[in-house]
Amino acid sequence: MQPTFGIAIFYLISFQGFVPTNQTLLIGQRYKDCKAVFRLGFVSVYLSAPMLDGFATGASFTILTVQAKYLLGLKIPRHQGYGTVVVTWINIFANIHKTNVCDLITSAICITVLVAGKEIQERYKDRLKIPLPTELVVVGGATLASHFGNLNHHYGTSVSGHIPTGFIPPQVPSFSLMPRVALDAIPLAVISFAFTVSLSEMFAKKNGYTVRPNQEMFAIGCCNIIPSFFHCFTTSAALAKTMVKDSTGCQTQVSSLISALVILLVLLFFAPFFHALQKCVLACIIIVSLRGALRKFKDVPAKWRASRNDAVVWLITMSATALISVELGLLVGISFSLICIIYKTQNPRVSLLGRAGDSDLYEDMEEYQNLVPPSRVRVFRFQAPLYYANKDTFLKTLYKAVGVTPFLEMTSRRKAEKKAKKISMTQAQANGDTNNGDVVVALVQRQLDFHTIILDCSAIPFLDSTGLVAFQGLLKEFAEIGVRVVLACCNTSLIDTLQKGQLFGKGDKDMSKMLFHTVHHAILYANIQQPDKSSEDSVL
Repeated sequence: MQPTFGIAIFYLISFQGFVPTNQTLLIGQRYKDCKAVFRLGFVSVYLSAPMLDGFATGASFTILTVQAKYLLGLKIPRHQGYGTVVVTWINIFANIHKTNVCDLITSAICITVLVAGKEIQERYKDRLKIPLPTELVVVGGATLASHFGNLNHHYGTSVSGHIPTGFIPPQVPSFSLMPRVALDAIPLAVISFAFTVSLSEMFAKKNGYTVRPNQEMFAIGCCNIIPSFFHCFTTSAALAKTMVKDSTGCQTQVSSLISALVILLVLLFFAPFFHALQKCVLACIIIVSLRGALRKFKDVPAKWRASRNDAVVWLITMSATALISVELGLLVGISFSLICIIYKTQNPRVSLLGRAGDSDLYEDMEEYQNLVPPSRVRVFRFQAPLYYANKDTFLKTLYKAVGVTPFLEMTSRRKAEKKAKKISMTQAQANGDTNNGDVVVALVQRQLDFHTIILDCSAIPFLDSTGLVAFQGLLKEFAEIGVRVVLACCNTSLIDTLQKGQLFGKGDKDMSKMLFHTVHHAILYANIQQPDKSSEDSVL
């Protein structure tokens, strides 16, 4: 009770959300904003579609595994902790010889009826005015058959048994225990939040509506306040129940109201009538409702062809969810998705651009044919944000693309200068020159085949202070070897950052010489400013 109340308080001070479907996820409903303090719901943006699909499939497989023992009528203790799927299936196969034939036959009949009802519902959904109550018919028929056939007595089937009725008397939560449960409540609330929003996004995508995570979490906080007075468990999304309601065609909050009323009636009056209901019947309803999520296994080849990165995220999340645990699977999926994003930004695509015919368009010369590189100009494109994690990658790929490393070029020139001075001094001494050592020797350098580098910044959404320093160092290094560096196609936020860092000098006095709207304009300017041959270094 106390952890439930603590989680509720955490939600209420952290999020703003809306009333969710299926107690936390209501399909197609929108509500007015409710303000909260920290508004941490923004973290839901890190739940990618491949990760959500993999998580849903892994969780569905876990639910199927947990329910499988009821289909066979096996009495296996439920495993708690990591590796539930593996341990459960090992126990199932180890006890397969103890299968209850009556439960097995009942399961086969129920699954056949449920699947047939689903297929009819999907095929003739345009003609049917109301959804087929297949689950209700199965539950009612199975309960009557089990009761009048006395299946539990004759065949030892597993039935629901005694279901207690009524409510536990309400009690005010003990606030003195709050300091002791606060640390436990926070991780539970975060995991519950991620779990709920992941399911919300999954069903929102399927049914074509939007989800506001902040408002969702505020609603969960409210849903945890009242139950905390009745010794209830923490409220969160329920995958199995949500899938059942989605598969039966529930679309509004009326479905949750009816569910609540039915549960209330069962708790107060009707619970004894379900005493003879076999557990395998309930398991069949849950397993059949998982068909949609389990069908996603067929989409793996298509995902692999479309994006190997997304396919790997799906497989990692699904495997971690199914083989380790649902909670850790979600955390693994989110972490792996973020790692993939970081890896992409650290190893982005880079390219040298060429001109398409007589047009003003410049594209990647490796991707397109018949492109002409501009004369004595290198156009370099870096397709990622420039920040501290990929600054070195940016510099290395640029040096490799243009074929010149400024530091090494300057070192080579200094060595050549030193060697030339030594030779000149030796020749002067041999000629009896009284001004020994006062011989003018020009820098000996190799002739570069370009005089300007244009950085196409159209694919750089932003840069941080480290990226700004990289730009400044780049301009200085190439200026030392006589190469001009200019920028093209910068967005407004990028320009603001460059201006604040005074990349264009004080008062942006050099902005017109360093920044251009298009690559073509930058190339025209570079050709006009091309130094003549007399100004280039040569060997005297």
